[in-house]
Amino acid sequence: MIEFLAGDEALAQGAYEAGLQFAASYPGTPATEVLEYLAKLPDVDAQWSVNEKVAFEVALASAIAGKRSLYSSKHVGLNVAMDPLMTSAYTGVNAGFIVVISDDPGIHSSQNEQDTRIFSRVAKIPMLEPSSPLECYQYAPAAFKISEDFDTPVMIRLTTRVAHTKENIAVSGKRKAAQKEFRIDVPKYVMVPRNAYKKHIILEKKLARLRKYSNKTPLNSIELNKRSIGFITSGVSYLYVKETYPDASVLKLGMPYPFPDEKIREFASKVKKVFVIEELEPFLEEELQRLGVRAKAKSSSFRIGELRPESIPAIVAGKKKVEEEPTSRKPVLCPGCPHRGVFSVLRSLKLTVAGDIGCYTLGALPPLGALHSCLCMGTGVTFFDGFSRALGNNVVGVIGDSTFVHSGITGLVNAAYNRTKGVIIILDNSTTAMTGSQPHPATGLTARGEQTKKLVLEDLCRACGADFVDVIDPFKTAELKALVKQRLDGKALSVIIARYPCRLIDRTRAAAPKIDASKCKKCYQCLAVNCPAISRTEDGFIAIDAQTCTGCNVCVNACSFGALIKHQIRSQEP
Repeated sequence: MIEFLAGDEALAQGAYEAGLQFAASYPGTPATEVLEYLAKLPDVDAQWSVNEKVAFEVALASAIAGKRSLYSSKHVGLNVAMDPLMTSAYTGVNAGFIVVISDDPGIHSSQNEQDTRIFSRVAKIPMLEPSSPLECYQYAPAAFKISEDFDTPVMIRLTTRVAHTKENIAVSGKRKAAQKEFRIDVPKYVMVPRNAYKKHIILEKKLARLRKYSNKTPLNSIELNKRSIGFITSGVSYLYVKETYPDASVLKLGMPYPFPDEKIREFASKVKKVFVIEELEPFLEEELQRLGVRAKAKSSSFRIGELRPESIPAIVAGKKKVEEEPTSRKPVLCPGCPHRGVFSVLRSLKLTVAGDIGCYTLGALPPLGALHSCLCMGTGVTFFDGFSRALGNNVVGVIGDSTFVHSGITGLVNAAYNRTKGVIIILDNSTTAMTGSQPHPATGLTARGEQTKKLVLEDLCRACGADFVDVIDPFKTAELKALVKQRLDGKALSVIIARYPCRLIDRTRAAAPKIDASKCKKCYQCLAVNCPAISRTEDGFIAIDAQTCTGCNVCVNACSFGALIKHQIRSQEP
């Protein structure tokens, strides 16, 4: 049976056929589709967890209990799960456990472009790196076997190009599912210092055995052609090398860690010149230096951004990267996005706004320009806390509903405990919008779309210690502005839940506002809401695209002269 699958989907299918029984994740591009695919398959218990740490721990426990299990996240998601990751190498597993990580070279949808290959070395767990969707499909069962043979988690590292590229794959559809017996083993699974010390000794011996395996496995393969030049590479970089230098010799590292020392020396002895081709950090390059193998590598300028096929000749020539101006379109909140009203209000109040990770981060871009920090998940609350202590009452924190459940709760507890005063706004659009509208605990739906217990954010915020909790429609901008001003009195810790469904969920719309040109003063405050449905004509007046406009009326509320007139009737989009 031929399936046209992306790398994420192919890996999920390969894991399924290899007997995967449990999977956990938190949405994050470019890894989201792994769990989404698994949630549609029979006989796999697949869950969106509240955050990556929880997902990792639940999946690891499932593996220890005897079920082949999988954790997946994007690279920065693994940061959240680093605590259990580091000790999982000590405890080992029982049934196989795969840790799927998708890195984001080029920062297409992330706050950094860290290289997760380094984490495999730090955590002391083996890593596989497929270069195509087909290899994603093939590497999943190989990872389960290594995991069980060596009693260790196994990382499979993808990048955006591998995760999202599609390929025709002949899948078997057959499934092997066998549960292992769980046995209580305190020295193995209880990591008190004495046990952990002994397990560290075992881990180092295990790594030595894994290194021998790395030298023998066909996952690391030598392709001898012309011997005047040889490339050592892995992942999608392998495809770029094969495309650019089809006649060259190549050492393809499908299992880059533990590093196959013997195979590296063997390959280096058979070619005249050795070049290391890799994306982001000099991971392979540093290992070659440790071995004393002479090789040429990229300029440090190529550490930044994606590696492109046309970059390979430049690296071979010893050139630096030529930076190009980005040509992508400016991102913008969707027409009718409920966040637009909130940021219009915050901009008008000239507040300092601590932001967070989500589509609402676009509120930082001009002309809205109403979000002033974004570091990682949860900092909409914690940065609000820190800013307030330095800047006083002129600070507001914003965070999405999914992100609040992910990592905003502890920040709110901390703010209440330490008597912080001010306003936190939860931008509740009833989904995890930025990664494709996945459910979360406050939606009352599981990864399969099944009804479950619904987390009530109002009750939760009160339990965390908020003095006031208000719920408001963000399109009622006059009421929202008055409420924010009222709560910014420095006397209480307030949470305002700005609740309206994402436009991708709620398809209701109204007719576009009418324009009374005689009242237009060309102040362009309506343009400052940054809606793609409204624009300026050549003669300086305002035009509204009726096909794009959803009738949210944020632009109407921004007009002080009555030049925009709203429609009241809302209807369901066809």
